[in-house]
Amino acid sequence: MSEYSEPMFDPQRPRLISIGHTGWLGCRFRDAGPDWVEIDLPWREDLVGDPASGTFASGPIVSMMDTACSLGAWRKIGHFHPQVTLDLRVDYMRPSHRGATLVGRGECYRLTRSVAFVRGIAHDGDPADPVAHVAGSFMRLGKPRI
Repeated sequence: MSEYSEPMFDPQRPRLISIGHTGWLGCRFRDAGPDWVEIDLPWREDLVGDPASGTFASGPIVSMMDTACSLGAWRKIGHFHPQVTLDLRVDYMRPSHRGATLVGRGECYRLTRSVAFVRGIAHDGDPADPVAHVAGSFMRLGKPRI
């Protein structure tokens, strides 16, 4: 079975999170549902944006959330489908805590033939107190199969 026809896309496949930005960052799979995926980002000194507070820089948060939301879209589609980020708005709610692992949950709440609409949160231990909210869209490339 090819990667494109795999039934119910499996985000636990190590290759999907271990390449690119998320691979370098050290992101790890946590959990998944029919239209969402959670990954995490362990705290590292070289990912800090403000040395005085130990807060994560914005870049690693954006990369983690872009990947979590993309994986959530693939879960909703049910198989791997090439896509590119059209838009990803990040609203930072508060600084992360020094030494805390960030958790990113991305959800696909609407699919059309050409666009996947996503939202998510990043938190460092309490989903009710997020570090950031995200909302965005992905352009689905190639022949639609929804």
